[in-house]
Amino acid sequence: MDFFEKLGKKATETFNSAAEKTNRIASETKLKFKINDCKSKIKDLYQDIGKIVYQKFVLDGNLEIKEDIEEQLSKISDFTKQIEEYEMQILELRDLKQCDSCKNKIDRSAKFCPECGAEQPEEPAQEVEIVDGEEEVNPENEEEENSTESVDEEASSEDNKE
Repeated sequence: MDFFEKLGKKATETFNSAAEKTNRIASETKLKFKINDCKSKIKDLYQDIGKIVYQKFVLDGNLEIKEDIEEQLSKISDFTKQIEEYEMQILELRDLKQCDSCKNKIDRSAKFCPECGAEQPEEPAQEVEIVDGEEEVNPENEEEENSTESVDEEASSEDNKE
C-alpha cells in the first residue's frame, strides 16, 4: 500500500508542477500580447504625429506643432510605461530581475551582475501579516501550504490509528 501512496503523491506533485509551468507560460504569453498591442498603438500614434506635422507644414508653412501633438506624446509615454511594467512582470514570472546598471536580465538571487559586475541591491524580505492569530496566506505559497497541511493531516490520522 505504501508504494501506491508514494506513486499517488509523485503523480500529484508532477501534475501540480506541470500546472504551475503552464500557468506561468500562459501569463507570460498574455503579457507579450499586451506588449505587442501597446507597441502597435505607439506606432499608430507616431503615424498620427507625422500626419499632423506634414499637414501643418503644407497648410501653414510652419512647424509650431507642440500644442497639436501633446496628447499623442502623452499617450506614447503612457504606453511606454505600460510596456516596462509588463516586461518587469515577465521577468518576475521567469524569476529574473534587471541589472540596475546595464539593464541585463539576471537571476533574482544574483548579488553581482555577470555582464557588468555591478553589485545588485538586496530585495526586501516580504512581510507576513498576522490576522486573527493566523498567518495571512500569500497566493503564491497557498498550494505549498495546502500540500503541507494535507501531509500533516495524514500523519496525524496515522498516529491516531496506532
